[in-house]
Amino acid sequence: MLTDSERFAFETRRHHAFASTGNAYDATQCDEAIGTGDTLIILAEGVVGIAMTWPFAVTQASGHLHALAAPREGDTLGALASSLGVQSADFEHAAQMARQLGFLLDPQLEALLGPRPELG
Repeated sequence: MLTDSERFAFETRRHHAFASTGNAYDATQCDEAIGTGDTLIILAEGVVGIAMTWPFAVTQASGHLHALAAPREGDTLGALASSLGVQSADFEHAAQMARQLGFLLDPQLEALLGPRPELG
């Protein structure tokens, strides 16, 4: 039998798929089921993003989502995440999803992510 620690030793992730980045952007503004840090997937445009007040893409293509500004010298993934009100893990998860889908990551973000994690 599993202990509580074993039963709840995972982190849930919410994914929302859309037909276009315009639809994704609009949904983040009015759909209460979409929370800050949720992953947005727009297959038709090759975009993966992160939901927040101003949803942004982690991929090179951004469509109608915001693109990330160039990081300042010395910025870390944690500092960037904190400035946007999301978690580093949100970036890591969205980037992993984009890579698995074969989408190019935003080069500015790729530099902050460090080496690619091994996929099991």
